[in-house]
Amino acid sequence: MQKIGVGVQQKVEEALAKIFPSVRRIMSSSRTDTGVHALGMVADVNIVRSEFKMTLHKLPLAVNAWLPEDIRVVSAQRVPNTFHSRFHASGKQYRYAIWNHTSMNPLLRTQAWHVPVKLDVKAMQSAARHLVGEHDFRSFAANHSYKIEDTVRTLTRCDIKRSGSLLTFVIEGDGFLYKMCRGIVGTLVQLGRGKFSEAELKQMLAAKDRRVAGMTAPAHGLVLWKVFYKKDQSGRGDEARRRVRAELEDSSEAE
Repeated sequence: MQKIGVGVQQKVEEALAKIFPSVRRIMSSSRTDTGVHALGMVADVNIVRSEFKMTLHKLPLAVNAWLPEDIRVVSAQRVPNTFHSRFHASGKQYRYAIWNHTSMNPLLRTQAWHVPVKLDVKAMQSAARHLVGEHDFRSFAANHSYKIEDTVRTLTRCDIKRSGSLLTFVIEGDGFLYKMCRGIVGTLVQLGRGKFSEAELKQMLAAKDRRVAGMTAPAHGLVLWKVFYKKDQSGRGDEARRRVRAELEDSSEAE
């Protein structure tokens, strides 16, 4: 929900309320920046049993009938009441697309960043391996309006794949800071253009200072690809749900 402007959450909640009047708030696994896409977003919602009078298979069809064409529910399943889509997530995978050619592919203009100059992809791939593992990623995350104490995250993948003119960054980890993926991609692209060296990227990581790292890549190339969950999701669900409800009511920050 946004204090200014319209967010995806608002549209989904309004659609659900058309079918289930008791629905007021949904919980999501992530809050993405304006312009960032999502194919694997997970959200949870409580629906009163007396209002749920359709098969589970028909739920996405019913909700989609009330949604704008750029938002779709692709599947639905029942989960325990203790499940929380955000606090029970064990990891996420983001993908970032770059069209590396002198002329932009018009079919990808809203889903890929156009970088028209030649990039040293091998140098980028070599440098990216230093980002895998547990590190303090403060240098690659944009500053929040409030201070975040814990900026240590663990990346399990930071791969760069080329298919013709299309470069795909696959970044996977246990969690991500504000604009962290875009900071990583922007810095690696500048490294591929020769602005930074691999040794300098390692120094950026150690500095823990956003001012020393590279640019933030544009939002429209980034996709939340998948959210991972462990089999056992019992435990902190009810407490987490109450905590995040209060947090969402107090803040409209993207994460």
